[in-house]
Amino acid sequence: MVERCFDWGLIGVALAVAGAVAAYGGGAPKMRPPAVPLVVHDPYFSIWSCSNELAADWPRHWTGAIHALCSMVRVDGKAYRLMGAELRDAPPMPQTGLRVTPTRSICEFEGAGVRIQLTFCSPLLPHDLELVGRPASYLTWQVASADGREHEVALYYDNSAELVVDKPDQAVTWGRANQPGLHVLRIGSADQPVLAKKGDNLRIDWGWLYVAAPDEKGVSTTITDHKAAREGFAAKGILPDKDDARMPRPAKADWPVTACAFDLGKVGAKPVSCRLILAYDDLFSIEFLGQKLRPWWRRNGAEARDLLAAAAKDYADLVRRCEAFDAELMADIAKVGGADYADLCSLAYRQAIGAHKLVAAPDGRPMLFSKECFSNGCIATVDVMYPAAPIFAFLNADLLKATTTPILDYAATERWKFPFAPHDLGTYPQANGQVYGGGERTEANQMPVEESGNLLILAALISQLDGNATYAQRYWPQLQRWAEYLKAKGLDPENQLCTDDFAGHLAHNANLSLKAIVALAAYAKTCDAAGKKADAQEYRKLAEGFAKEWAKLADDGDHYRLAFDRPGTWSQKYNLVWDKLLGLNLFAPDIARKEIAYYKTKLNPFGLPLDNRETYTKTDWEVWTASLAETPRDWEALMRPVYAFVSATPQRVPLTDWYWTLDARQRGFQARPVIGGVFIRMLADPAVWRKWSRTKP
Repeated sequence: MVERCFDWGLIGVALAVAGAVAAYGGGAPKMRPPAVPLVVHDPYFSIWSCSNELAADWPRHWTGAIHALCSMVRVDGKAYRLMGAELRDAPPMPQTGLRVTPTRSICEFEGAGVRIQLTFCSPLLPHDLELVGRPASYLTWQVASADGREHEVALYYDNSAELVVDKPDQAVTWGRANQPGLHVLRIGSADQPVLAKKGDNLRIDWGWLYVAAPDEKGVSTTITDHKAAREGFAAKGILPDKDDARMPRPAKADWPVTACAFDLGKVGAKPVSCRLILAYDDLFSIEFLGQKLRPWWRRNGAEARDLLAAAAKDYADLVRRCEAFDAELMADIAKVGGADYADLCSLAYRQAIGAHKLVAAPDGRPMLFSKECFSNGCIATVDVMYPAAPIFAFLNADLLKATTTPILDYAATERWKFPFAPHDLGTYPQANGQVYGGGERTEANQMPVEESGNLLILAALISQLDGNATYAQRYWPQLQRWAEYLKAKGLDPENQLCTDDFAGHLAHNANLSLKAIVALAAYAKTCDAAGKKADAQEYRKLAEGFAKEWAKLADDGDHYRLAFDRPGTWSQKYNLVWDKLLGLNLFAPDIARKEIAYYKTKLNPFGLPLDNRETYTKTDWEVWTASLAETPRDWEALMRPVYAFVSATPQRVPLTDWYWTLDARQRGFQARPVIGGVFIRMLADPAVWRKWSRTKP
């Protein structure tokens, strides 16, 4: 659980960096999230707070575009802001605390004689695909007297139409839906261009956003312009009694909002609560090889009313389940990696899952599509699913299989003619074939060793989790072809790209060679599980021989090289972690020990550089590298600068996985699914891994 108190106020970059450096030296403060997840379900329905207090700025989509959510409270006739930058005439109620757990963000306020807790809950419980695929979050307000007196209290919420358009000059329309027990407001774009656009820096502009509040005494709703709604509540505690009929109109024209007000009456020491549901029905989510796919929750014909009815019915149960899940998961993570590690995983949890979209394949199988957020916008990228895999391998192998299924299905078609694995399936949300490098046309600028190794390792991981090779056997011709490719090309890679493609082409890449060797042994393990004993023996023997050669080729005295032909260089050997996690035991333990000892001499205030060429690093790979450590002392030594980075980075965005280790500044990337890779340390504890991977709803 990430927890923060607000004695700091708004701090400058210099103070943040100085404080984090002090934390690195000892006595770390509570971790400060760079951005706080509020409503996070998929790459389009992803809203974050990017400031120290909810009322200091508007919430934003992960891309940085404003996705305005507003909340106010009236206490004894005076209005205060809880969330959002308006109304400026209403002062912000002091925010006194923040807790971020895997499924919830809990904001605390106190002022005017009352205490308020505002909880954002996205119930992404990983063992229940229905919930992972249900795009509905809960906002819950709880109010109690803080001074022993009773106070007249009313609460307000609205969201702008920015949540349903890519650009605010796009026209929107709105209305109401009749549903027993609920006030239901909906808003969406006028044009509804379903799956028409693809790209990185995009917001959804089709489907419908729903706001649903209980149809109870004291609850009122409206759809009107922002001033009428906000000023009406602030002045008199009431909303306009008629919806605005001026539509369609641009989202920025008088900023139409869907608004709710809750008159709580007199509030004393006993807490009083109210709630609403914020949900998004995108109708169709992904285009896969020319076919539009429904979101998972719609696979059996469900409509928006069914989504809202289920979310309303399940509210109390899901609140209880999320609280229990968060507490148990955080306790186990802290036991394995420490309290700071638990905070990091807590912050990464919704980001990692919410950078994917769960849909139903044409034959009904679950498919989980990732987006390369602010790297190139690719969909189902293999060297993104590989670093993201630990969170799914730890919590639900069905989700891991759902990430690999689309790319493996594609590789099995006649369209993919190369002897190595593909890189991606297109540009989000159109998964119509590889666009990276030479695409389907040429071998130029591909990642042949990288992606082939990634998928062989993931296939072995899935087989280990399932206890059989049934899933892998469906794609056996592809796996066999890629193993043959690595047999010929893996030990000493040619001049090519790896997942860290921002660093450029590199021949004789020692870490990439490690991946190929581990992948060959992983394939041998899968062969054994499939009953292919001769192939298992052949590839195991091959991998063992390659491992011995690697130790000689990469040796540079007290460490191992970046590239075989470059003495005096070094790099993080994060791919080595699977030798231990898959129980392959190819490499002598002294190799990892030597590397860890050397890395400790190369640490900067905010992390371990990726290699000797630059001072930037990758957050996910740092945790993989630290997971090679055999002692808690070495683990902490490598991880402490990572925790300092999280609190010190001046860029207030969802966690980046590419930053500078000297000043904690973002180098690029944000909100990417690869942050799920920080869960890899949990796979190093067999008992805890077994417990969570076998848990059922």
